[in-house]
Amino acid sequence: MAELTVDRMHPQPATRSREVRGLWLGLAGVAIFALTLPMTRLAVGTPEAPQLSGAFIALGRAALAGLLSALFLLATRAPLPRRADWWPLALTAGGVVFGFPLLTSYAMRHVEAVHASVVIGILPLATAAVAARLHRQRPGVGFWTCAVLGALLVVVYALRKGAGGLHAADLLLLGAIACAAVGYAWGARLSQHMRAEHVICWALVLSLPVTLPLGWATLPQEPVKPAAWWAFGYVAVFSMWIGFFAWYRGLALGGTVRVSQVQLLQPFLSLFFAVPLLGERLEPATVGFALAVLATVFAGRQMPVRPAPTALAKESA
Repeated sequence: MAELTVDRMHPQPATRSREVRGLWLGLAGVAIFALTLPMTRLAVGTPEAPQLSGAFIALGRAALAGLLSALFLLATRAPLPRRADWWPLALTAGGVVFGFPLLTSYAMRHVEAVHASVVIGILPLATAAVAARLHRQRPGVGFWTCAVLGALLVVVYALRKGAGGLHAADLLLLGAIACAAVGYAWGARLSQHMRAEHVICWALVLSLPVTLPLGWATLPQEPVKPAAWWAFGYVAVFSMWIGFFAWYRGLALGGTVRVSQVQLLQPFLSLFFAVPLLGERLEPATVGFALAVLATVFAGRQMPVRPAPTALAKESA
């Protein structure tokens, strides 16, 4: 019992190596996800010039990713999930296949990406809270201090960029945060004994009986700009599928509570990508905020995350 406690508080080099790899994979996933809100905004258009419907973007992208997942599972000869894994897969699908895409797709027609980042900026905190409960962990005060500070920096940055006050669509975004946090935490738990890419693939295939017919039913009847279709292709192939390969693997290796904080960088990465893609100007203050958030992420990585007493007692037994 004593040795186990010491190991938990002072990770060995192999454990540190896993955490570092997890952080880098998590960062790769976040870099892919960073374009999700801007691309969704481009795909749905505006109330004055609508393009694709929110329902089609959410359901259609899941259907396309689900078909790709079925081919991937066949190509890799993936084993069927265990009976006990189907319910967690359903929870994962409910969060990241249905909840988050549907709610953000409707919200992004009414708010700008910068405004959305104010609300989405608390997603790492929500994910850490759900994961701590699910995995029976107890992050220390230092970890939560770093997490809250990082979230506040994101909010201050977004408000400084003119995000404005609260909007009715913020309720949709808050619901999206809850869905994503649940989907991330359960998907990361499954990735402990399943290949990370198989987790999202099975969640998408499990959803196909719903997403495929509804995606087809909501297919746009009016002409849509090519840019909207390109944006839809990105959120289907990268945001809904490939990004989760790296993200779930990173959460499994580095720990969901820790790696989830890397997502604090997502609003800044979105802006960095917008510079070459949209010709926007990168302000020195943005670089400063990004570096400050990065510091909170790496400071939080050094803080202890202990198992809850009940979980520790079960494991030692």
